[in-house]
Amino acid sequence: MNKQQLASKIWDSANRMRSKIEANEYKDYILGFMFYKFLSDKEQAFLEANDFSQADIEALTEEDPETVEFIKNGIGYFIAYDNLFSTWLKKGNDFNVANVRDALSAFGRLINNSHKKVFDGIFKTLETGLSKLGDNSNSQTKAISDLLQLIKVIPMNNKQDYDVLGFVYEYLIGSFAANAGKKAGEFYTPHEVSVLMSEIIAYHLKDQQEIKIYDPTSGSGSLLINIGTSVAKHVNDANKIKYYAQELKENTYNLTRMNLVMRGILPSNIVARNADTLEDDWPYFDDNDPINTYEPLYVDAVVSNPPYSQAWDPTNKESDPRYSRFGLAPKTKADYAFLLHDLYHLKPDGIMAIVLPHGVLFRGGEEERIRKNLLENKHIDAIIGLPANIFFGTGIPTVIIILKQRRQSSDVLIVDASKGFIKVGKNNHLQASNIKKIVDAVVQRKDIEKFSKLVSLEEIREQGYNLNIPRYVDSSATAETWDIYATMFGGIPKKGGCK
Repeated sequence: MNKQQLASKIWDSANRMRSKIEANEYKDYILGFMFYKFLSDKEQAFLEANDFSQADIEALTEEDPETVEFIKNGIGYFIAYDNLFSTWLKKGNDFNVANVRDALSAFGRLINNSHKKVFDGIFKTLETGLSKLGDNSNSQTKAISDLLQLIKVIPMNNKQDYDVLGFVYEYLIGSFAANAGKKAGEFYTPHEVSVLMSEIIAYHLKDQQEIKIYDPTSGSGSLLINIGTSVAKHVNDANKIKYYAQELKENTYNLTRMNLVMRGILPSNIVARNADTLEDDWPYFDDNDPINTYEPLYVDAVVSNPPYSQAWDPTNKESDPRYSRFGLAPKTKADYAFLLHDLYHLKPDGIMAIVLPHGVLFRGGEEERIRKNLLENKHIDAIIGLPANIFFGTGIPTVIIILKQRRQSSDVLIVDASKGFIKVGKNNHLQASNIKKIVDAVVQRKDIEKFSKLVSLEEIREQGYNLNIPRYVDSSATAETWDIYATMFGGIPKKGGCK
């Protein structure tokens, strides 16, 4: 069974098992148990690599402080034998939901201080949600047992297994998103959109060997991970990539951390934060982590898919360094507040990609003033119009805007990629060929008829800083012409003529 078949089988079973539980909630349970299995398997692999016999492993308890510290120092946490995923399976009919509650509670106590920022509270969503898996202890136990049997076949030990695990995890998140309606946008950016953004950013960073990347609205973390995967192709050591993530919703923040850890990213390279990006920026002065919190954050790349056109509070933010150069977004639409936040956190040679609704290209008022300032300061590098109905939960047209902190030229590449897609179910999807065409156009800054155009700042000024894509790129199909005379009276039609 290949990874596609494995993921599909797990999804089909999980979707049946969730019964009346909302897809948006059930994902937290199955993904949480997958992560617990990952940690359990990792501990067992660590023990075996350090010559622990099976008898030694079965003797693991909290009452052996020396061994507990050895394991915590090695992997960042300790799980007693009774609480291992494999032990749960061995219990058979003796397994009970109480075993899970005890294990998750113990995990929180037994995290190494060096790993607290990554692991602390990571199972809170799962722990508090166990009661939703059934009306009583027996039904909860049955539901959990079924989940354990479902995910026990996922390999999780080595690099190849990480690839399978990552694929299954991403597949499940995408499948849950497709069934979560409007809530899907809170945690998931479609994979092909992530890949498109990732390839553009990776090209810009291809000559760097130490890289910091940041997603201020990280959701499940998939977008950030795809950026890292693309960037890693160009660096000698993938451990030289550091990941910064911020997410408002606690359950989604936990998904971010799980996703990053399960991809084999070192905990020391993960700085994840549960906070409001627009209200709580760096520095935020955490005495337990002065290195990552005492200074403003500047990174090589920022990528984000923030909530579209949500309200925010711009009160007293005129002097906020993120906005003081360009202006404040209107309180009814925070789109440019997120964009300016991202831009502020770029290093001088940094690049960012953000997904926003089409309206940011042409709306007036405060947004027009911000757009003008960004253009006149040469920050906007490219605009990519995506197909409608490409995101789960919304059918509105969206754009990817590429910005850089410093550019020599003032022109803007405008791409109309709205026509290149295939329809899968209710949604439109970019194919690999669509992605390649867009990436090639952006990195080569190519004019392609009915697809892309390199537009001068002078032309944009003439248009009143309106960046609406059809003003610059006409992607409409060429109208067919007919020789009406020849059609009516016979004869050879005149090519291209219309009588």
